[in-house]
Amino acid sequence: EPRTRRAIVGRLSAFDRLVEVGIGHRTEVAAALADADHEVTATDVHSREVPDGVRFERDDLFDPDHALYRNADAIYALNLPPELHRPAREVADEADAAFLFTTLGGDQPAIPVARETVPGETVFVGRE
Repeated sequence: EPRTRRAIVGRLSAFDRLVEVGIGHRTEVAAALADADHEVTATDVHSREVPDGVRFERDDLFDPDHALYRNADAIYALNLPPELHRPAREVADEADAAFLFTTLGGDQPAIPVARETVPGETVFVGRE
């Protein structure tokens, strides 16, 4: 949904340097942020194709390379499964970065969060 994507990009645009964890095949948000001159790195446990302007690094949140996240202002994830909420927040905490994420369907956050409503979605802020 383009309206939802624009709203999420707008929320994340508050940050200069971002890391999307678990990018998978949905790269539109990372691409839009990179197009708007944000520094975007994407990570995933599997090798993924990412848009021009987005750097890709293979990483596992259960055994993270903290150097990948060190300079991030925010770490974010889209449709993040509950088992990854805590490890992703821990990576953000270690990097002293904000942590924002969305969940799939009816999944509830597995960590304490603030909820922000954007068109068509709830953005959860695990740390900011």
